[in-house]
Amino acid sequence: MATDVTTVKEVVKEKLLGAEVAQDAKLSAQSRVAFEKNAKKDPETGESFMGEEEFVNAIAPPGEDYHKIKREQYGILFRVADRKDTGKVNLQDWLTFENLLAQSDAEYEIAFRLFDVERTGFVKYDDLRKMYEMNKGPETIPFDWNCEWATLYSGGKKRRHDLTYPQFSQMLRGLQGERIRQAFHYFDRDGDGYIEPEDFQRIILQTAKHKLSDHLLENLPTLCNISAGAKISYANVRAFQNMIREMDLVELIIRQATAQSSDGKITRTDFLNEAARVTRFSLFTPMEADILFHFAGLDEPSGKLGLSDFAKVLDSSWRNPLYNAFSQATSATVEKAKTTSQNVLHSILESAHHFALGSLAGAFGAFMVYPIDLVKTRLQNQRSSRVGEMLYKNSWDCAKKVVRNEGFKGLYSGVLPQLVGVAPEKAIKLTVNDLVRGHFSGAEGKIWIPHEILAGGTAGACQVIFTNPLEIVKIRLQVQGEVAKNVEGAPRRSAMWIVKNLGLVGLYKGASACLLRDVPFSAIYFPTYNHLKRDMYGESPTKKLGILQLLTAGAIAGMPAAYLTTPCDVIKTRLQVEARKGESSYTSLRHCASTVYREEGFKAFFKGGPARILRSSPQFGFTLAMYEVLQNLLPMPGTHREEMPLAHKGVSATGEGLPGQEGPISFLRSRNALKIILDLDEEFGKRRMPGGREGWATLPKIVGGKA
Repeated sequence: MATDVTTVKEVVKEKLLGAEVAQDAKLSAQSRVAFEKNAKKDPETGESFMGEEEFVNAIAPPGEDYHKIKREQYGILFRVADRKDTGKVNLQDWLTFENLLAQSDAEYEIAFRLFDVERTGFVKYDDLRKMYEMNKGPETIPFDWNCEWATLYSGGKKRRHDLTYPQFSQMLRGLQGERIRQAFHYFDRDGDGYIEPEDFQRIILQTAKHKLSDHLLENLPTLCNISAGAKISYANVRAFQNMIREMDLVELIIRQATAQSSDGKITRTDFLNEAARVTRFSLFTPMEADILFHFAGLDEPSGKLGLSDFAKVLDSSWRNPLYNAFSQATSATVEKAKTTSQNVLHSILESAHHFALGSLAGAFGAFMVYPIDLVKTRLQNQRSSRVGEMLYKNSWDCAKKVVRNEGFKGLYSGVLPQLVGVAPEKAIKLTVNDLVRGHFSGAEGKIWIPHEILAGGTAGACQVIFTNPLEIVKIRLQVQGEVAKNVEGAPRRSAMWIVKNLGLVGLYKGASACLLRDVPFSAIYFPTYNHLKRDMYGESPTKKLGILQLLTAGAIAGMPAAYLTTPCDVIKTRLQVEARKGESSYTSLRHCASTVYREEGFKAFFKGGPARILRSSPQFGFTLAMYEVLQNLLPMPGTHREEMPLAHKGVSATGEGLPGQEGPISFLRSRNALKIILDLDEEFGKRRMPGGREGWATLPKIVGGKA
């Protein structure tokens, strides 16, 4: 029995303290590099080791953002890594510490090993109290370690026991709540259950400063405004503590609620309703919701808030405007260090990258719907109003006859100039629309509908510079197969022959008709597309649409734009196609429109309308889908999707799930362990920690030392 107990103790000790020689553990190449980079040589033994300064450099590199935790406080972890209390960490010690960080409960194990001063596998109550007294700040609110709460974990004075790892971990879990409770009693001198706002701020600054944002810390005294009177009750304090303890859950609820909101903003009622759906046991009280919305809405007291408002509360890395100003100044200094030529070159390369992807995506979209476009052109070019002389009955009949008479390749007659010209066409249309919309948009991105129409119309007008030559060459190539079938000996012309034959002026024949079609098309398409995204699918700064939603919005927007501009397209086609013998030739827009109406009737203006819808709607979808794929497959060289601004790293306005902390897991667990330790006192680790039994002897006698 004694042997079994000894074995168990040894297993527990090895689990908690690590094996003396960790030969079986694997030291990653990255860990070895980190040690060798920061270690120095012992002049006597020649052994490589790290002192406290070198250790901090290895685990908390200078220049990183440590939020509310001071970098020197990472020296606390040196006491854990220095297993023999020698003031040195050798390679084996570093290996053991790295393995410790890899464990699933590393945060609490680090805290346990820190307070297990004698390395016995237990935390003595007196050592815990001494460590606290040694590290607390000079202005720390008194804490009674002999309180009833502490005796529930460690026993009373006469029957006190050492704490095992699970017991110690659970005690730390509730320590912050007990500190806040005692601090409230300390300031509630008249016993009426209320304290002054300044006292509340002092309590939180000493117990949770390392976890909260600057915005929250600076506005703590305003908590008294959520209830009547100028003081803060214990209920207010407890509700506040509950909210900050459940920050991750609060953010998850907010993200889901804002994602379902049409404008990306929610009310207090929306939050509580979503909390009821998400949680089963962690229900939030009305006071807790009031506190959340109070602090998030200090700058926007409308009662309806978005993710950017909540970020100031939820994200502990959120800094005040002064910090952001310094951050921007630093960034500006770095940018100035770059030469002008580098910036210009990068801009050119970035523009070329976007243009190339847009060209490939646009060409793909045009290629996929080109047969529909050819059928549309053939139908629109039919001149006779007598049914017996019509070559095609409908779109399907046209497609079958093209394949039968000209082969499958006939469906792609004139595709080359279409693919060549689609890149500048799409680039100009999208760029001009964005520029004009940006000019007329307000601070929040809102734009008057007539300005939306103007932006779309302007984009359509500008694209004619490229689209008219493209259209006239494409159309003549599309119909020449039909001519070759009906007119014996008719030569087949190339695109270059057509360009040379038309000349510069001829390439812009029918430009007025092209304007007549493209201006209203874009004026209808772009506003419809943007309103469908916003009003039907709820796109907002906090909600990003998926590819399927974008494709659907683009296809739906293309339907009215394509069909309503079909008469303009018919007139443009008739003007640009070379008239055959016996067919009517047109001299102007008005002459063409009146002749078509007189000879063929009003229905002729909508020839090829369904084919035009079938082409225009999916073309945008194919183009967008290919663009998304190419962006993932061929990102801009030298760019990283992970790059984010320094502030607001935790809460972004994308609405895409709950983000995790950034950095290697070892760094995150080190920081989380410090957060647990700092729950004892914010000053922990700012003064040199006592090392071993000799170090404890330097403590004052009042806390069990010998000094």
